[in-house]
This record gives sequence, structure tokens and C-alpha cells, in this order.
Amino acid sequence: HVTYFFNGGYADPVNKEARVKLPSPDVNTYDKKPEMSALQLTYFIETALKVDKFDFYCVNFANPDMVAHTGNLKASIKACECVDTQLGRLFKAVSRENGILVITADHGNAEGLKNLRTEEMDTNHSSNPVPLIITKKGLKICKTGKLADVAPTILELFNIQKPKAMKGRSLLC
Repeated sequence: HVTYFFNGGYADPVNKEARVKLPSPDVNTYDKKPEMSALQLTYFIETALKVDKFDFYCVNFANPDMVAHTGNLKASIKACECVDTQLGRLFKAVSRENGILVITADHGNAEGLKNLRTEEMDTNHSSNPVPLIITKKGLKICKTGKLADVAPTILELFNIQKPKAMKGRSLLC
């Protein structure tokens, strides 16, 4: 569903957009396979970068969220570790192509799975702040922002003027 939200609520591909959806593992619950399809997804992107197919890739690693919904803390940790490893691979691949890697999320979940005061599990999305990491040498993010600021920031990275309808602002200094 990331493409729907990323495209401003449009369900169908926009302009020259190409979508690739890798199948999720065939398990009853994702804690049974916390790596889900992350390795295949990373390999697909690494391969696509080598042939220079697109200027922009929107990649969704759903593991931490989907596994955390099961309430299995150990599996959620494995899901996060898997995504961490895959982001490291993507960083290397993007860097080889002199690209920019932008990492963010629209909500938290796994980071607050266990309430440290009550020891209870909370499998719902959290409203905790999420990171915005941009891997471009010398680039600085100059302020704390909100979700509405992510798209204007990406547009500025591509030297694309922000549409007037966008209420967010670029976070680049």
C-alpha cells in the first residue's frame, strides 16, 4: 500500500511508474518468517541499480511493522535486524551508483512493542517520531519535521519544484 499513499491516494501507477510486488511468504503469521521477502527485494533493487533503469525507487521493507503486529518480540527483533542488514546492502549499492538513499517511515510499531512499565505488548502503530536519514555527502537536515515534509525534501533533492498544494516544507538546509 506504500505506492497508494506515496502517490497521493492514486491506486494506479502514475506517468512512467513501474511497480514490482514481491510475494510475501506463505505463512500463517509473519513471526514464523521475520525476514519475509526482504532479501529478495534487496537483490532485485541491487540488480535494477546496475542497469540504471530508474532515477527513483520507493522500497517498502514491511518486516518490522508486520512482524510486530504478531506481538512476538524475538521475531520482531529478528525482523529489525534483517532490515538493518538489507539497508546496509542498499546503501552500498546506491553509493556505488553515486545515488542518494532516503530512509524513513510513516509510523512506528516495533520500537514500542513492549511497554517497559507494564511489560504488556502493544502491537498497534505508534505515534513515536521516526527518522529521516538521507545519505548524501555534505547534506544537512536543518530542522525537525513532520511526515508532510518528506515529499518536499525528496523533490528538492531532485530539483523539482514543490506543488502549491503541498503544505510541507523541505528539511534541507
